[in-house]
Amino acid sequence: MDTQQISAPSRAPSSGVVHINIRLTDGFSIISNRLSQHRDMSLLAIGLGTHIQSLPAGRRIGIKALAAVFPESEARIAAALRELEHHGFLCRIRERVQGGRMTTRTESYNHPEAAARRAGAETGETSAAAPAPAPAAAPAPAADPASEPEPPVREAVSAPVPEREPAPAPVHASASEPVVVREPVSEPEPSARLVPVPTAPKPPPPPLPFPRRPSAALSDEAARLLAGLQVSAPLFVLSEADVERLTPGVAAWLERGVRPDAVRVALTDDPPVPLRHPAKLVRHRLVALLPPPLPAAVPVVPLQNCDDCDRAFRSSVPGCCGECREVWAYDAEPCLLGA
Repeated sequence: MDTQQISAPSRAPSSGVVHINIRLTDGFSIISNRLSQHRDMSLLAIGLGTHIQSLPAGRRIGIKALAAVFPESEARIAAALRELEHHGFLCRIRERVQGGRMTTRTESYNHPEAAARRAGAETGETSAAAPAPAPAAAPAPAADPASEPEPPVREAVSAPVPEREPAPAPVHASASEPVVVREPVSEPEPSARLVPVPTAPKPPPPPLPFPRRPSAALSDEAARLLAGLQVSAPLFVLSEADVERLTPGVAAWLERGVRPDAVRVALTDDPPVPLRHPAKLVRHRLVALLPPPLPAAVPVVPLQNCDDCDRAFRSSVPGCCGECREVWAYDAEPCLLGA
């Protein structure tokens, strides 16, 4: 019988990250550590580069297409794309296709340094294999590409990879083939916001609401509400002058049928952090959130009992109903008979 081999279990690190890896058979991508552990790029650029590496070929990765998928703004996504292009992980190429239309093709690299070395080697071989011009009488034989020396290989450096030079277009290219035009593509910068001059005159603030029928009881209730805001909301500490100035506004709210608890919540709910001027915030909310006045009450006409038929009818004064009044009016008129 074979002897069972007993090995000691592997010791997990006591601190730091511990990887719990499951073998994947589908739905995964291979990302180079040159991108995922890059020290000179932001986390947004690294995450966006990882997402682009995981996409299938032919998927659109424009700024608006990415902003429709992720919560980041178009400005942040454009900045992340510029970072990836600056460090060589992306290259956007403008191409002219049939019909004169320009399209943009984006190339994503998982190893920018190796891709740059390969592009340099291909450019050197193309220029070495091109035949040199010779007189028409004695054309020179084409040079053998195998006899040409190999181009020098550049070492990988951490500096940004320069943009690749376009390869020379063939002389006898057909008109149906697309002509590649490599031009630097600049992303649209966010539009500048017009900031007024500090010395420009400011419009006057809107007036504070005022009750239509002021009364002493209404003013006292409004003043008590303002002075007690700090009990339920400690940030809203108002001075005595602030309470006197804001009392008419709260009285206007109470006159319009708003309960004191609802007024307190509307004035103190979700304040900005930090709250530097509580009195200004209360004044702004009193003006901006002023509820509409109560609709006019419809007068209710009381019910009366008819003195003759004892039926109920609506009237502001007692007496007879409409039918009985018509009967009395008919009996009072004289009867004229024709001969």
